[in-house]
Amino acid sequence: MEAVLWYVLTGTRGGTNRVRILQALDERPRNANRLAEELDLDYKTVRHHLDVLEDNDVLENSGDDYGAVYLPTEQARHHWETIEQIIEQVN
Repeated sequence: MEAVLWYVLTGTRGGTNRVRILQALDERPRNANRLAEELDLDYKTVRHHLDVLEDNDVLENSGDDYGAVYLPTEQARHHWETIEQIIEQVN
């Protein structure tokens, strides 16, 4: 999981936005629309990053497509120290 986190959050072009999304979701679970508003990103961009994070078991959602609320998975929480290291490096 650590290698996946480093790759998804630093080894790809959208890593910085994915870090911002993770930070926001760590504070409070949100849906894609709320994330787009709060992070001042395009909705489709946020959806793309959420899909990448879900595909890599970093995030999970609860609810239907549009209103789904996203939160970190248990696996991501287990490796949260690594995520914090990545956040420090990216910021």
